[in-house]
Amino acid sequence: MATLYRAVERDVAPGMRAGMRGGEAARRDHDVFFERPAGHRNEVWEADHVQVKVEVDIDGAAGRPWVTWFIDCATRVICGFAVTAQVPSRESVLVALRDAISREGEHGPFGGLPGAVRVDRGKDFLSRTVGEAFGAFAVPVVDLPGYSPHLKGTVEALNKAAKQMFFASLPGYSAAPRLKGGRKPAAGQRLLPLEAFIALLGQWVAWWNTEHRPRSLSGRTPAAAWEEDLAPVEDAEPGALHMFTLEDDGRVRTLGNKGVRWKNRHYVDSWMTGEAGRKVRLRYMPHHEHEIEVYDAATGRHLGSAYLSNRASAEQIREMKRARAREADRLKRLLRAAERDRATRYAAATRGTPAEVLGTVTELEAGTAMRALAASDLAEVALPGYLPLPAQMPASWTEPKPGEAAAPCIEDDDESSLAAR
Repeated sequence: MATLYRAVERDVAPGMRAGMRGGEAARRDHDVFFERPAGHRNEVWEADHVQVKVEVDIDGAAGRPWVTWFIDCATRVICGFAVTAQVPSRESVLVALRDAISREGEHGPFGGLPGAVRVDRGKDFLSRTVGEAFGAFAVPVVDLPGYSPHLKGTVEALNKAAKQMFFASLPGYSAAPRLKGGRKPAAGQRLLPLEAFIALLGQWVAWWNTEHRPRSLSGRTPAAAWEEDLAPVEDAEPGALHMFTLEDDGRVRTLGNKGVRWKNRHYVDSWMTGEAGRKVRLRYMPHHEHEIEVYDAATGRHLGSAYLSNRASAEQIREMKRARAREADRLKRLLRAAERDRATRYAAATRGTPAEVLGTVTELEAGTAMRALAASDLAEVALPGYLPLPAQMPASWTEPKPGEAAAPCIEDDDESSLAAR
């Protein structure tokens, strides 16, 4: 065995040995790749989603949020991020993109328009809405091939650093080693509310940009590398940034006395007074159906926000969700009961006898079940007044001969009617 071990150590590459132990992902850790030139600030950004391995309190239930962020490859500055309580969509990409590009107020001083953005085939990054937002600012999206994390190593390194340096220090960290018996360490600890997690993440991003000194920057902080870079920063016009990071409704609508109608709902606001009859276009943040943005259809000028009228209260929404949960539980119980009733059981046997079906019912029970099933059979209740055609056509009907198309019926042969037809 020792001879075999020496032969394997000598003749089998370390990457192959790692792949034998840990699979393809472990083998790729031993590959060698070219290093891209450093470039200048805002030359290329990389973007990614990462699910945080930290359980937080999301509306009273434990859940693991997702983070979407954009990082500048040359200076390692995190330009913008967004947090969602569910699997991210084009909404989170647009929110993070707006945060990354804008340099006004708390968004600055990092950001501006990048020369390109690298993504890894995520359908939300490649969606039509996000593509239109990038296209409005002439920012190309580089769609990298799948399963190639080395092609966007900057953001992958950020994901790893955030896990080791920040997420692992929070209560509710789900990737911590288990104690004896499979218990989680500090299993009774209180979870962070989602809003507290977002605030702490914002503080960590500020620390990363202004105090952390990545090895790739030769002892400088990302903020210092950004300031020392002399490449000009191109800013987006605030109004255009607001408009193009929203999804376009695609129609011209008219303001009415009840506001503007969208998705069979009415949206109103005080600025609409005296504006009835104006032609407008709508833009909105995906999944945010409580609020829309209204623009003049002719000039594209932003007129204002509009809010859903007769919006249900928070208590009504909670009661509706509870009712839906009760209905879902009821249907699950019915499905389990139907599966039990559908299953056929046979008696165990020690002799070569025919299979004996177990489970007997009375005639009354069988009749009741058949009537209930017939009442729910859509084929039995569909079109109750339908009468099938007779097998033979009436003698007064004219049928086309076999292989001959029926001639068109022309009631009037005058030239005016023919021309009209």
